[in-house]
Amino acid sequence: MTEFYSNGKLLLTGEYAILDGANGLAIPTKFGQYLSVKNATTGQINWQSLTDKNIPWFTVDLSLKDFSLLATSDVQFAERLISILRETKALNPSFLDACNGVYVDTKLTFPKDWGLGSSSTLINNISQWAQVDPYKLLEATFGGSGYDIACAQNDTPIVYHKIGGNPKVEKVNFDPVFKNRLFFIYLNKKQNSRDAIKAYRQLNIDKNELITQINGLTTQLIAAKDLGKFETVINRHEHLLSKTLKVETIKNQLFPDYQGCIKSLGAWGGDFILATGTMDDMQYFRQKGYDTILPYSSMVL
Repeated sequence: MTEFYSNGKLLLTGEYAILDGANGLAIPTKFGQYLSVKNATTGQINWQSLTDKNIPWFTVDLSLKDFSLLATSDVQFAERLISILRETKALNPSFLDACNGVYVDTKLTFPKDWGLGSSSTLINNISQWAQVDPYKLLEATFGGSGYDIACAQNDTPIVYHKIGGNPKVEKVNFDPVFKNRLFFIYLNKKQNSRDAIKAYRQLNIDKNELITQINGLTTQLIAAKDLGKFETVINRHEHLLSKTLKVETIKNQLFPDYQGCIKSLGAWGGDFILATGTMDDMQYFRQKGYDTILPYSSMVL
């Protein structure tokens, strides 16, 4: 049996603008996804996907010859997987040529609705298995900036951006001394990144100016030596994106009376937010029904 693993991701700065080349501060998470492959003689790909509780949430049997669908628990997801495997084969025509069948198990180490990268970790794992470029496979399937692939492959915080369509990854020293005052809170719904990207693409804005401002904020956030400076930067970032997207900040929408600062992470409106405060302050969110709250050190690799 061969096993692969990829880290999950969170984007602290640069959401949306990272699609156009802005610098984004991204952090790999302690959560991720495994993919294991075992040879078989079935002439098929027998695929099973497990939740973090080891419960199968998706199964599919595919023809090894042409990836045609034989049986599945979820046709829509099966079609997505078939598309990924066909794009993988296009990138490496010899992929799976030498075997007579495979059993494939994937296993998330986080609930799949958390939005920590169930798709990007899958793409990176398949790329390792097939020995193809994960950025090219991502571009051919889900699209996006590729920062999530960079997180899948790195074990430290990174600054990510694309230059002429090519990914550039810089490892950075980002380990705030005030991290005990930083918390990640799940908004109880998964955001569709593809829809968010499509909406952003349709905006008529000066993207060069946006990139310049985001780059400055990313640099300032990394350099922040105390919580006050950190909060100033994330507030500026929130207001800049709010003005750009013409969408109220998540704090104004849901938590206007919270005393600390709040920042959206990734596509606005779902998944996780970052909140500053104390452990006692987190009771504010619990009282509103947001019970999934992770301290910074419990989330960040």
